[in-house]
Amino acid sequence: MRGYHGAESTSLPSMTYQRILLKLSGESLGHPETGHGIDPDSVNRVARQVVAVAKTGVKTAVVVGGGNILRGAQFSQIGANRASADTMGMLGTLINALALSEAVEREGGESRVLSALDVHTVAEPFIRRRALSHMDAGRIVILAAGTGNPYFTTDTAAALRATELGCDVLLKATKVDGVYTADPKVDPTATRILNLTYMEVLQKGLSVMDGTAITLCMEHKLPVVVFDMFCEGNIERVVRGESLGTTIRSHE
Repeated sequence: MRGYHGAESTSLPSMTYQRILLKLSGESLGHPETGHGIDPDSVNRVARQVVAVAKTGVKTAVVVGGGNILRGAQFSQIGANRASADTMGMLGTLINALALSEAVEREGGESRVLSALDVHTVAEPFIRRRALSHMDAGRIVILAAGTGNPYFTTDTAAALRATELGCDVLLKATKVDGVYTADPKVDPTATRILNLTYMEVLQKGLSVMDGTAITLCMEHKLPVVVFDMFCEGNIERVVRGESLGTTIRSHE
């Protein structure tokens, strides 16, 4: 296990990763066609998969985006102050986190929402040791409000939290089954890339995660797996080590 060594954990020989951070886009909780709003069926589908993984004993944290409600960077382009717009986006992630937490509980899991913004009436503050304690107790930790700072994406928040919490891997859930040589919707000859290095992602300008997030993962040798989570069961398949999507790591 990377980084953190807390209470003794149950051995999971069938699992490649025993401590994970799952990065969800806000759109994964939205309407299947538009990605907008919060769709109960979409939220339940995500919750089922997350609970299934957590019930195997894998310590699970989730960072959720807010693009289904509002993207701060886009909102600022129409005249809003960027810092204010990003704060609105962070509040959008909190709404998503609360929705996912409720669905997780309905599926028989136990969850806690921790927020980087101070909203103590609806969520606990993000405190690293508190988050670690929840994870070691088998609770699914849902992390809201990004880093709590404007100008930083939820991808960067995911890389930061995964590092802080000693996760073995950052799972980047998307609508496609990995990184391609070109946009497969436009170019029928595009092929999936099975493995990439951090430097290849940065040098080729691949739109996997923003540069800050990839650089942070590279610095801490945190592998990233980009995969399609819209195929139910894929989260558990990735955690078990099945070859899905695209894996990003160093040459080592």
